Amino acid sequence: MTAELPEVRRIGGYIGAEIGGIDLTRDYPDETYAAIRRAWAEHGVIFFRDQFLTDEQRQRFALRFGPIRTKQQLRKEPDQTRNVGESWHVDMTCFDEPPMGTMLFAEECPDHGGDTMWAGMVPAYEALSDGLKHTLLGMRAVHANVRKLGLSYEQTSPPEPSISECDAAEGPLHPVITRHPETGKLVLYVNPEYTTRFEGWTRRESLGLLHYLFEHGGKAEFVTRFTWQPGSIAFWDNRQVWHMAVNDYHGMRRVMNRILLAGSAPVPAELPESEAALVG
Repeated sequence: MTAELPEVRRIGGYIGAEIGGIDLTRDYPDETYAAIRRAWAEHGVIFFRDQFLTDEQRQRFALRFGPIRTKQQLRKEPDQTRNVGESWHVDMTCFDEPPMGTMLFAEECPDHGGDTMWAGMVPAYEALSDGLKHTLLGMRAVHANVRKLGLSYEQTSPPEPSISECDAAEGPLHPVITRHPETGKLVLYVNPEYTTRFEGWTRRESLGLLHYLFEHGGKAEFVTRFTWQPGSIAFWDNRQVWHMAVNDYHGMRRVMNRILLAGSAPVPAELPESEAALVG
């Protein structure tokens, strides 16, 4: 069977591509899924349109890329005001082995609003000064679920954690700069939701640098925004992008089906020998 390769159209300056020429209700040769995976790793997040899949078809597609960690339905009703994922974050970095990737399948969308945004942490890293890159390489940070976040649409947001709560919070130590295992590119691996402090630093000592990195990572030039329609799919690489669901559709319903792919511990970046010689 001749492989049917997808059409890949870049839609953002640094991240994001739309995939066409593929009907995900069908099955394809391995080469087709390998091409989709390459586009996913290269662009950080990829999008499909007009893919009306059953639960079985969604699961079959996801399994082409790895074992499934969890499946959930994300449903916001018209009377609910909070939105799951309404601030910049990376899924579940408070675990030793965060999900490798996330798939979101749009079932019902509001008449307007309800977009999702992604920010690329490869271009964010590349835009840092050489001095700051060298400082961050080799550092680790604590990732903890201080707010005890879950899939909740409560009417009020949880309170901001205190300095003492962040100092006491326990979670895995992840490299601040990782190397993407498929592209080899370096990634700024911190996020505003879970990164609480640097290894060996207090929360108060960490805040200045963390706030700088959080503001830097969310700059407009690193961001791609996607407008949902029923049948749309977003598939993002949790190892290299942040995401945020825009909460601007009060009084309307939004129903999404989410699949998280099992992952592994983030890979720490090492300074290339040529650069290590310069700073050594």
